[in-house]
Amino acid sequence: MTTPNPIQTHGFTPIPTSSTTLTAPTTRQNIPPPKATPLTETPIPTTPLAQRVLSYAQAHLPTPTLHHSLRVYHYGLAMKQYLSSLDNSACSPGWADFSHETFFLACLLHDIGTTEENMRGTRLSFEFAGGLRAWGVLLGGDDGDGDGEGEGERGAKKGDGVASKEQAESVVEAIIRHQDLGEVGMITALGGVLQLGTIFDNTGKHAQLLHKDTIKEVIQRYPRTGWSACFAGVVKEEIRQKPWAHSTALGEDFTEKVLGNPYGDE
Repeated sequence: MTTPNPIQTHGFTPIPTSSTTLTAPTTRQNIPPPKATPLTETPIPTTPLAQRVLSYAQAHLPTPTLHHSLRVYHYGLAMKQYLSSLDNSACSPGWADFSHETFFLACLLHDIGTTEENMRGTRLSFEFAGGLRAWGVLLGGDDGDGDGEGEGERGAKKGDGVASKEQAESVVEAIIRHQDLGEVGMITALGGVLQLGTIFDNTGKHAQLLHKDTIKEVIQRYPRTGWSACFAGVVKEEIRQKPWAHSTALGEDFTEKVLGNPYGDE
């Protein structure tokens, strides 16, 4: 029996950080458009770990942020499915073969650092604070305050759904870098797909990777509930509290892009 490769399973396979390079195949002539990806093709994982972290997210995230996180999960998998069907020499073979569970965990926790409590509780930029918080949630029990000892270890022994070290590392890497929108260098496949999904849901960019019926069904299932205004407000508040925050690297016009999202709030 072949032992799973954690590099591939948890999405560490390197792909270009540049979304321009990653999506380049879609600009070629005669490239077929994406097909509709119904929610039944991207189901929510039912593993003990996935369900435990989902319960944590439901308890700690405001509804707009929770819905955003779930939309990103479905959008990201649909985008990955389409991009992996196109030939792209810039990506290693098998780059898209990562665990849906690991991606689900990253989606659920990528904005955990934006809650009012977590924002005010640290001077770290929200992605970095969120990565640290996610590490605790994945390895240290339900409260997210652990360090991989104690409750997390007891849960692992009981099989109650504690992430492996490799899985937690992949999720944390993706969370920390999900606003690292550069054009040079590489990123993990998991992190790159998380970026595509979040940027689409926040600004409408990369819409060419999704069928309109996919977008419609996802929004019907997880309504935006004022997400554009909510997230623009979060970014402005973080920069007000922490003028050194990494969110400043997105540019002064980023919140206008969020508020101008053509797929934004009704």
